[in-house]
Amino acid sequence: MAESDSGYQVGPGRPPLHTRFRKGQSGNPGGRSTKSVPALLADALNETVVVTIDGQRRTITKREAIVTQMVDKSASADLRATKMLIDMMKDVEHKADDAPPSEPRGLAEADREVVQLFVARLRRQILHEIEVAKAAS
Repeated sequence: MAESDSGYQVGPGRPPLHTRFRKGQSGNPGGRSTKSVPALLADALNETVVVTIDGQRRTITKREAIVTQMVDKSASADLRATKMLIDMMKDVEHKADDAPPSEPRGLAEADREVVQLFVARLRRQILHEIEVAKAAS
């Protein structure tokens, strides 16, 4: 075991002083990864790959490549791929049915003004038609 000038003995469990973390310095300055497994999966599926389709090179996401391969295998009578594709289609349809209706977004100020002017014009027209009907009778 090596011994330095200060009498500090380096060995198992006793690292050299110059390699230790400084006071206030973290051993992992980047911190722990905050990404969850679904986020990591989404990132991996959104990566792009270069594929050749009908003799032309195209850049598509891995997600698109997987779906394209599954559809192609299903079309070529691969029963396993066909079953997986049908199950995926059912899941997508089921999720679309369960999705709550989206909230209509609010009108912008200019749109609100146009609607108010339109409603006022309709009211005037209806009142005018009522007056004409009363005068005719």
